[in-house]
Amino acid sequence: MSQGFDNQPALRGARVAEQAGIDLGLRNYMLRVYNYMALGLALTGLVAFYAAESPGLMMAIFGSPLKWLVMFAPLGMVVFLSARIGSLSTGTAQLLFWAYAGLMGLSLSIFFLVFTGESVARLFFITASVFGAMSLYGYTTHKDLTAFGSFLTMGLIGIVIASLVNLFLHSSGMQMLISTVGVVVFTGLTAYDTQQIKESYFESDGQEIATKKAILGALNLYLDFVNLFISLLRIFGDRR
Repeated sequence: MSQGFDNQPALRGARVAEQAGIDLGLRNYMLRVYNYMALGLALTGLVAFYAAESPGLMMAIFGSPLKWLVMFAPLGMVVFLSARIGSLSTGTAQLLFWAYAGLMGLSLSIFFLVFTGESVARLFFITASVFGAMSLYGYTTHKDLTAFGSFLTMGLIGIVIASLVNLFLHSSGMQMLISTVGVVVFTGLTAYDTQQIKESYFESDGQEIATKKAILGALNLYLDFVNLFISLLRIFGDRR
């Protein structure tokens, strides 16, 4: 009895040390995901800004059929990277992620010409605040968001279809509706995707697989952030 009792502090200490190791590993993993995402956003912002400052480049892109390639190439890269990341090398996955972020910069450069710089900056920080709060919620909540995420995914599919239709209708009313729904959907997806990324850490993976999962997680959060930003900008942005 006495010997068993004396072992309890050591056992508790071992459990605490094990849990601390898991928490430290999880924090490092999530930090890697957020670093990829932040660097991707920085690359997108730089490309968008410098492209918008080049009238010749903007005319070459958006004054010709090339605009369709710039608009739809990022979507194709997302689909390809998401579907094939398991068979890609880590270096190739990273290269595709950076290439995607750069192409998105070209695609989003038009917003610097449509909206004032002040409103772009203001809504970027609002987006960052909302994103940070929802990502923190997704990381800390003990509630399973799977059902919530499935509902939001259906909403995302609806947004994509409606956006494609509106490319031909050019309806400002439909665009406002799409943006409003987009704010709700991408705010919720931020929490859901964060929880999914956190849960994926606890799967037993090698270093290479863990790195590719971090890249894919960063891509998902990047998409949530950018689409939330665009939706808010279209609703509240001040046009030139």
